[in-house]
Amino acid sequence: MLNRAQAFRALPAAFGRLTPTFLVTMLKVLDLNKMTAFPYEQREKNVFYQAEEFKTRIVVELPPGEEMPICKMASHVIFYVLNGVVKVTVNSETAELREKQCLITEPATLSMRTEKGVRLMGIQIVKA
Repeated sequence: MLNRAQAFRALPAAFGRLTPTFLVTMLKVLDLNKMTAFPYEQREKNVFYQAEEFKTRIVVELPPGEEMPICKMASHVIFYVLNGVVKVTVNSETAELREKQCLITEPATLSMRTEKGVRLMGIQIVKA
């Protein structure tokens, strides 16, 4: 098995004239705290990456006292709290999520409510 340095040096041979510069240009770093979050009604604008198997979005920025309506998800979902606190209900179970915590759920009926405001990232994963 090649170590990391050996594998990196082997790339040009494996892919023709592929250079380290090419690899760096494919790297895209995203600052989730600086991304604009659109309201729930415009949630499709919050998708910042989509592939066949999954899509990633800034779910929504809910101001204090707001909620996300009940939503029936057909996919697995990972919610990650960037900042704030939110109560998430998955089917009939409720949990409170705080900054830097995440929730992973199978397809389910979801809703969210926040008293203090929250900003979340969500990853929807297509069920294989």
